[in-house]
Amino acid sequence: MVGEGIPVEVACRVLDVSVSGYYAWRDRPPSPRTIRHVWLTDLIRQIHQCSRGTYGARRVHAELRLGHQVPVSHGAVELLMQRAGLQGLSGRPKWRRAKPDQIAVDLVDRAFARTGPNQLWVTDITEHPTREGKVARLNMCSARG
Repeated sequence: MVGEGIPVEVACRVLDVSVSGYYAWRDRPPSPRTIRHVWLTDLIRQIHQCSRGTYGARRVHAELRLGHQVPVSHGAVELLMQRAGLQGLSGRPKWRRAKPDQIAVDLVDRAFARTGPNQLWVTDITEHPTREGKVARLNMCSARG
């Protein structure tokens, strides 16, 4: 409030603190906890950048504990990452429902009978998941009359 141009006396009265307490707080050196939090935040930023922004609080905590031998709690890492605006990537992409314009439309209204060859072609794609990816099989046939 004082940084915004409000007089010290008015700000202290609104916040219900003494004026001498405000000046004592302002002139006080940073606490050991504050110094440790600044140091940890710098270390967390460094680990987060080395992971190209993919590590979340769990992996950063593990890297601090196992890689750097820094005794720190998981909650402290979460808090400092949140304050610094750091966030990891989620492991899995979320499943999204297909939009109506991406769904295939039945253009023949299930009427497959034709009077001659090459008037209607029908396809079907079958996908089989494997460890190396999906294998697709394309079935094509001409609907005959």
